[in-house]
Amino acid sequence: MSSTPEPLEVSSHSPMWPAVFDIERDRLTRIFGADRVLVEHIGSTAVDGLAAKPIIDVMVGAPDLAIVERHLPDLVAEGYRYVPELERSVPQRRFLVKADGQPGYFHLHAVVVDSPYWRDHLSFRDALRTDPVLADEYGKLKRRILTRYPTDRAVYADAKSTFIRTVLEKRR
Repeated sequence: MSSTPEPLEVSSHSPMWPAVFDIERDRLTRIFGADRVLVEHIGSTAVDGLAAKPIIDVMVGAPDLAIVERHLPDLVAEGYRYVPELERSVPQRRFLVKADGQPGYFHLHAVVVDSPYWRDHLSFRDALRTDPVLADEYGKLKRRILTRYPTDRAVYADAKSTFIRTVLEKRR
């Protein structure tokens, strides 16, 4: 018996998303303690007015991944699930998911601070934050993709990649 994939959801922007991020940033800062890391709100939920999947993307920047790896048990104890299989496609990132509803659903991307991954994600977020027309164009693109591929996460991600690359190339 096969199950039907869950449709992807893109919601109108919620003014609660930044506040939910702030709560989680404080938790993560506490978890990492003396191993000072930078914690950034990335992805569409970080852009005022932009439609987004209702998942808060959090990027933790550490001086090296060994610091993140040392804190994986602490993150798991806090409700995160480590997803090491994604390191095959993105080896420079440690990825975790938290879906406890307290205060929300999170994707945690842990990387080396000032790495290309770090810089590109902040650059794209900042481009959308400073250019409402660009943000609107990106939101419309996401909705068009979902109309055509409502349950295919891989196609959804791939279809956005050309837009993202174009924006990043213009900002370099």
